[in-house]
Amino acid sequence: MKKVAFYTLGCKVNQYETDSMKAIFTKNSFIVVDFNENADIYVINTCTVTAMGDKKSRQTINNAKKNNPNAIVVVTGCMAQDSKGKIEGADIIIGNNDRKNIVNIINKYNGEKLVEIDDIKNDRMFWSVEDNVPEDRTRAYIKIQDGCDRYCSYCIIPYVRGPVRSRKLEDIIMEVNEKVQNGFKEIVLIGIHLASYGKDLKNITLIDVLEKLDKIEGLQRIRLGSLEPLFINEENIERLKKMDKVCKHFHLSLQSGCTETLKRMNRRYTAEEYEERVNMIRKAFPYASITTDIIVGFPGETEEEFLKTYEYLKRIKLNRMHVFPYSIRKGTLAEKMPMQIEKNIKNERAKSLIELSLKNEIEFANKFINKEVDVLLEKGKKGKYRQGYTREYVKVLFEGGKAGEQFIGIGKNVTDEGELVVEKS
Repeated sequence: MKKVAFYTLGCKVNQYETDSMKAIFTKNSFIVVDFNENADIYVINTCTVTAMGDKKSRQTINNAKKNNPNAIVVVTGCMAQDSKGKIEGADIIIGNNDRKNIVNIINKYNGEKLVEIDDIKNDRMFWSVEDNVPEDRTRAYIKIQDGCDRYCSYCIIPYVRGPVRSRKLEDIIMEVNEKVQNGFKEIVLIGIHLASYGKDLKNITLIDVLEKLDKIEGLQRIRLGSLEPLFINEENIERLKKMDKVCKHFHLSLQSGCTETLKRMNRRYTAEEYEERVNMIRKAFPYASITTDIIVGFPGETEEEFLKTYEYLKRIKLNRMHVFPYSIRKGTLAEKMPMQIEKNIKNERAKSLIELSLKNEIEFANKFINKEVDVLLEKGKKGKYRQGYTREYVKVLFEGGKAGEQFIGIGKNVTDEGELVVEKS
């Protein structure tokens, strides 16, 4: 039996799709092994959101060749889709639309470079593998949406992921039920632009999906992936109030706290509109967690504009921020914008926001000291502690326990890294 190894870069959607490819290989009698082991085939699921993603993808290809110079190296994912078939070190290059046929494509390989990349812009089919079973049985990611039609000026994703495609509701419900039967307590709904779910199906939206899943017996938690800020409105808030299983953790992608910068980014809201959504959430759910993504050093971002972002974020106190220095993506509008920012300036701005993020994270975690929290433990450990998360996505440290254990705990103290140390109540 042939051995196949996988390496995944980038987002949770990529991880889900890697698990789906593993299921395909397993069905075809391959043995899945660790990437560092000697394998006959190495599958690298790439990311191209940032220049760093491209760099890591290339390094991983080289590592695969070192592990076994005679192995077949398969490169797929977003960098592959954008590559025009030109990736050094790859024996087979497979686009995003062709991964469902990965074993058949490998069987065609005759020693000469093989490229299978379809034009994804007209794709209307949603790809899923129902018996996708991730290795970590604590939290299951459920892909319900693919593609994006936002065309933010810095982003290559609409070009490599194609148009919006939504998964049928009955298929989502079936997979969630299977995950619950397999012992999962929490599911996370993910997509490339999750808030666009249903746009192509008509008469159904993301909030409708949540209402259906909230009724599934045995499911404890429903968590949402990254959301368009304008998904938050009065109607959706009122409907969310009636759902016990939906975790009150909202990852609302912001990118900048300066409206002028947002306009150049082609984001479809202002800083003021974003803040209104934050206030809506906090009014309805006082202990809700709100996290975000921020890009610093976008073309034309003056020191004044950055300071607007810094003061804005300091005021609204989002409790965790993923901060990225702007990275040029070929083929996007931002690539040709004037006033590209120097690397050292971008790094300085990122550092200051990362420091602010940690401060906010610690402050938010402190709200749960001497309060009861619902804890779900995971595989990861830190010294004598097992790690986990509350429903609000506060990272928890607990002495003892096992992965998958769920209990009510009391927050005792907060570490310098914003982790909440808990004891069972």
